Amino acid sequence: MNKPLMDRYKTFDFVRKPVKPGELDVSHKTILYLEDVSVSFDGFKALNNLSLYIDNGELRCLIGPNGAGKTTLMDVITGKTKPDSGSVFFGQTIDLLEMDEPAIAQAGICRKFQKPSVFENLSVFENLELAMKADKGAWPALFARLNGEHRDRIEEVLTTIGLTEHSAQQAGILSHGQKQWLEIGMLLMQEPKVMLVDEPVAGMTHQEIDRTAELLLSLQGKHSIVVVEHDMEFVRSIARKVTVLHEGSVLTEGTMDEVQNDPRVIQVYLGD
Repeated sequence: MNKPLMDRYKTFDFVRKPVKPGELDVSHKTILYLEDVSVSFDGFKALNNLSLYIDNGELRCLIGPNGAGKTTLMDVITGKTKPDSGSVFFGQTIDLLEMDEPAIAQAGICRKFQKPSVFENLSVFENLELAMKADKGAWPALFARLNGEHRDRIEEVLTTIGLTEHSAQQAGILSHGQKQWLEIGMLLMQEPKVMLVDEPVAGMTHQEIDRTAELLLSLQGKHSIVVVEHDMEFVRSIARKVTVLHEGSVLTEGTMDEVQNDPRVIQVYLGD
């Protein structure tokens, strides 16, 4: 197997335990590798030889104008879209291009879309219960009973997303921001290793935006988080490293200050 980026680490002497087939290997500290990925739709190159690397436990922000390739990039990572060329690895050994969407989700890559998708007729607690990582077959679901460990996990997530006081409340009457937090909580119930979060603060109040920043910052280190967002102030509040996409490729990467002062970024994005 052609393992990505091995040449970058030839000068290091790693001592590793053997990795079982299918086991996530982040011994090189990188959890997502996308190398020379291209995707075309009817002659339009949505991704053009894009290479991107996400570290284990990192919170990375992706920005770029409409059509830069942000959504297509997430589609490739989650298996919704297969690229025309390139490689996509989860850790050192798991080839995502050999897996379908359910298998990728089961492996630990979860995605949150811009519009919250919760079960509005169920309570907040019940939404988290349904999202719990477990056997979702018909018989187990029918006879499942929450044990103490499961309840503790739900209570832990409720605390994390700030909805403990709303646990019995019907999800449909939550505010927009609260629904977004609930959906993030539903992802957390899946015990993800990577979370892809699409425009989490669109339509939120200033107070909700601040709370969302606190929530995502509290999750870094425990999960690798990739956030696509257009709100530059929000990006500044959470990002240590920002990747700018343009015409399907990485234009530049760096801190928010470095990115904002890059003449190329000013020209193609921030200066619009």
